[in-house]
Amino acid sequence: MSEDEHAKRGIDLERPNAARVYDYMIGGKLNYAVDRMFADQILGVLPNARHMAVVNRAWLRRAARFAAEQGVRQFLDIGSGMPTVGHVHEVVQSIDPESRVVYVDNEPIAVAHSEIVLEGNDNAAMVQADAEYPDEVLEHPTTEAMIDFSEPVMVIMAAFVHFIPDSRDPAGLIATYRDVLAPGSYLALSSGTWEGQGEETQRSVSLYEKSGTPLTLRSPDELRALVKGFEILPPGVVFTPEWRPDEPLEDPPEQSGGLALVARKD
Repeated sequence: MSEDEHAKRGIDLERPNAARVYDYMIGGKLNYAVDRMFADQILGVLPNARHMAVVNRAWLRRAARFAAEQGVRQFLDIGSGMPTVGHVHEVVQSIDPESRVVYVDNEPIAVAHSEIVLEGNDNAAMVQADAEYPDEVLEHPTTEAMIDFSEPVMVIMAAFVHFIPDSRDPAGLIATYRDVLAPGSYLALSSGTWEGQGEETQRSVSLYEKSGTPLTLRSPDELRALVKGFEILPPGVVFTPEWRPDEPLEDPPEQSGGLALVARKD
């Protein structure tokens, strides 16, 4: 892609992008040298970072499957990032091919490649929008065509809210999405945490602050406060591998560096 094409798509190659860094961490190829350099810096101070990304992605698949097994057939994936194997639509459409999925991201590369991956899939679509402005998402023609908010929906915020500091009111943002959901809808949320972490986590957070996408890591109580109006389902707010694992855990769960929950709107 030429420099002009990068500019036209709004792709900033001067600074690392969180979605592209995450893609590199989980073994994807939709990233640039600036992203790989930054990711390698993170791995230098936090060698477990790649494991953290992988187990978060595995939790996302389990959460989506759980909702599909409860009968949910509509999914809104906020900050969906790069298309990867085991993306939400693959998980839920394996249960019911009519399940509808709307992905939302503001990273142009994530959007472009998601559109390619989803081509020919009438029940999955990509929306380019800033999810911190819910109207951009909820009133987008694609969202309105794909999602019937009078029926249950799972809203997914995987590794999303830790990029939103308290000053930007993440609780209010989540409440705005909650208020449009029908009873029986779900929220799946994961976030980085200080819980059980060492000094290497502080060093990695310092690197993110320099990158232009600072992190706000949160405790279990802080995450509970963000999701008022939802009922948090068992096993509660736990490290990502502990949320309804498919197999016995081999590694200490705190090595995931992240907490996860699934909550229901009654």
